[in-house]
Amino acid sequence: MLREWLKRDGAVGKTSKAGGDARNAPLIQLRRVVKQYRGQTSAVTALKGVDLRVDAGEFVAVLGKSGAGKTTLVNVITGIDRPTSGKIVVGDVAVHTLGENGRAAWRGRNVGVVLQFFQLLPTLTVLQNVMLPMDLAHRYPLREQKERALHLLDQVGIAEHAHKLPAAISGGQGQRVAIARALANDPPLLLADEPTGSLDSETASAVLDVFEDLLNRGKTLVMVTHDRDLAGRAGRVVLLADGEVSSQ
Repeated sequence: MLREWLKRDGAVGKTSKAGGDARNAPLIQLRRVVKQYRGQTSAVTALKGVDLRVDAGEFVAVLGKSGAGKTTLVNVITGIDRPTSGKIVVGDVAVHTLGENGRAAWRGRNVGVVLQFFQLLPTLTVLQNVMLPMDLAHRYPLREQKERALHLLDQVGIAEHAHKLPAAISGGQGQRVAIARALANDPPLLLADEPTGSLDSETASAVLDVFEDLLNRGKTLVMVTHDRDLAGRAGRVVLLADGEVSSQ
């Protein structure tokens, strides 16, 4: 769905061959989004009427301290969580109106998610980990999945480790595998939640290099971080504090 929307509106990355940019083409729109979690005795409001717009082709960093609501923001955009109130539109899809199964199917085909702890399946090889989302989403014929997975691993500079188990590679290499896996179904949108939090500074910088290369290939990236230096590499920084956007 998102791919068709991007083609229809010409919303390509900032460095597309056509020379166009994605400004004024919203890919993500949040309107007065509230998210509450109910405990045994009281409710905790993680997001408090958040408004946010991300244009296609942008690299946006969401910066905030622990407990600011950053992970909740990622979860409602990706449909992992449903907002208590408000609207979330990604491309031409009103995510907040979808049921749980609908959100899962939509997310699998249209959104790539990269987490701090990459959550690679330990009994599958690097190659098999990247192929898995394609199999689950029935996105590509089986005969094409291996070829595409190897191509993605090559894009992130780790193809030579394709047949190793996750335990046999480094943390930085594991994060690159997670990025390749997030790209498996060719989503136009990537959301990264503290993707470098468990990496040393040199490896973290290399992962950001990969992200910037993906932007040049027409992707849109939202990265959640508490690291101001990493946020500084984004095209725009959104400050989140106590569940509210304080600056963007």
